[in-house]
Amino acid sequence: MSLINYSSREINCKLVYYGCGLCGKTTNIKYIYGKVSPEAKGKLISLATELDRTLFFDFLPLDLGSIKGFKTRFHLYTVPGQVFYNASRKLILKGVDGIVFVADSQVERLEANVEALNNLQENLTEYGMNIETIPFVIQYNKRDLPNIATVDEMRAQLNKWNVPEYEAVAHQGYGVFETLKEVAKKVLKNLS
Repeated sequence: MSLINYSSREINCKLVYYGCGLCGKTTNIKYIYGKVSPEAKGKLISLATELDRTLFFDFLPLDLGSIKGFKTRFHLYTVPGQVFYNASRKLILKGVDGIVFVADSQVERLEANVEALNNLQENLTEYGMNIETIPFVIQYNKRDLPNIATVDEMRAQLNKWNVPEYEAVAHQGYGVFETLKEVAKKVLKNLS
């Protein structure tokens, strides 16, 4: 749920990048951080293990303008990809305003994507939230690799809600800002 600070005239929204391990959640946030002007972003905090996997979250406060005289600030988080860290995943989802589900396009990762999506739905349900009503976007990442599933195959497995979806190559920036803009737009529309 968005936090509104009337004294500072600021609306704070929480966006969570969710997906299986090594699908590109952190790569998305690092790319955004590297391209956004210094005055529009805060400090990037990344907690990673020795394997360079995000253990808890990446947090990037991003200023995307104002609404009705209120400055909007988006806080971008990632969840750990490993199901082993489900308690952290659940905690990071608390108070979420919008979700980007990052799917790994490699054929051998389809099952892991489905498992992560089911886990997302379970965790949202525990907070009394519904994937059908929260601002939600899907990103099909790693489209530059060989042995990838077609978008139609991925859609059949992951997008039964017909939400906006984007192809991406996060490490090159392809599809990264398009995905972010879409989920931010959906969150702002929800706030209006």
